[in-house]
Amino acid sequence: MTRPYILFSFIFLLLIGPSNAQTVTALVGGTLIDGFGGKPIYNSVIIIEDEIIIKVGHQGNTDIPDGANIISTEGMSVMPGLWDMHVHLMINGHSNYTHWDTAYINKLNDVVMPASAHQLLMAGVTSARDLGAPLSESIEVRDRINSGEIPGPTMYMSGPFIQHEPYPGTEAFRWGVNGTTDAREKVRKLAKAGVDCIKLIDQDQMQQIEVDAVVDEAHKHGLTVVAHSHRPEEIRRGLLSGVDNFEHTGLSSAPEYPADVIEMIKERTAQMNLGPLYWTPTVEGLYNYEYVRDNPEKLDNDCWHLGLPQDIIEDIEQSIIYPGRLPYFQLTPVRKPTLERKVKQLMDAGVVLLIGTDSGIPMKFHCQSTWNELDVWVNEFGIDPMYAIKAATYWPSKMMGVDDKYGTISEGKYADIIAVDGDVLRWISLLQDVDLVIKHGKRVK
Repeated sequence: MTRPYILFSFIFLLLIGPSNAQTVTALVGGTLIDGFGGKPIYNSVIIIEDEIIIKVGHQGNTDIPDGANIISTEGMSVMPGLWDMHVHLMINGHSNYTHWDTAYINKLNDVVMPASAHQLLMAGVTSARDLGAPLSESIEVRDRINSGEIPGPTMYMSGPFIQHEPYPGTEAFRWGVNGTTDAREKVRKLAKAGVDCIKLIDQDQMQQIEVDAVVDEAHKHGLTVVAHSHRPEEIRRGLLSGVDNFEHTGLSSAPEYPADVIEMIKERTAQMNLGPLYWTPTVEGLYNYEYVRDNPEKLDNDCWHLGLPQDIIEDIEQSIIYPGRLPYFQLTPVRKPTLERKVKQLMDAGVVLLIGTDSGIPMKFHCQSTWNELDVWVNEFGIDPMYAIKAATYWPSKMMGVDDKYGTISEGKYADIIAVDGDVLRWISLLQDVDLVIKHGKRVK
């Protein structure tokens, strides 16, 4: 190699710097709500190196590295990226499931699920749990997001529902079980495919030994079990088998949970050695229905158009053109008055509530549902804003066993951070318009 070439190479390397140069970002000036539930940190400083938070403090005690990319969060609430613990990427607000499942089953992987994921991310949801979709599509979309091929939250997928018998036409994403051997084989198949949890529904139609087999096999593979709680016997059987997380408030228009169910829940929450009993009430879709019915202008918000082709957008719009006529919601006005009572019963019984929305059900879009759930908890049910935020940050990461990486703004965690202009502890509805979204250290909004 000639001397001039060596000299040129040396100068070139000096100019471009080392190949492993790290990117440092500093978020400076905002009010930090770190996810642990304690007092906010004012005039905060968060130092991010590539994907990881390396230092958290406030102006005056935290040095900003030379050359850092400084993002001012002055006047903003800064908090961990939101989790939504109950979404369905395979649906996006259409009112007719039978039509949707037929028309778009072959577009889930390339169109529908990626669009839903992107919409969630733009709403400040940096982690989400999908509870019910075809297996291969669930795994592929999750992995494409994780590889950076498509935008979206870090996804945790259940794949198909496990139940006694799939509803007609839903066999692609609902698996029936017949006996304990079949139950274990179905769970093993899901585990081998790489799902992150197991979704169990209609367990009151199964034998108790089948429910026990599903939960036991899931736990053997290190998977949590998420179960419906629409009917009292679903809850009873789920509690007996050791279900980790119940979904929905359920019980139709009944005014409250039966006394024996509440006593069973209290018996379970008293067992500290088993850890928390988690519950995702998913109330906003029901609670806000009448408002949306009578004020349908909010449906014109085009945030849910993101990533969808015009023909699908028009199909969804046509399906919800008469919000008051949708069969899905006809009993909802009778159910609505029961929701707050049931949520308070659960809280009094000692469960840990999680933010989840059932996002994707009719008229409930991925870009709107999560903040609406928080808003109902705080402004309608009177739940403390800090409790609600912790239910959308720390507790979901704990439930999914990834609290060493996600859920709080603290050293060593991935930099999943959102910020909104104003005081979110006073006006939780500010979350409807998240100004800044950082996922794994990269600013995506």
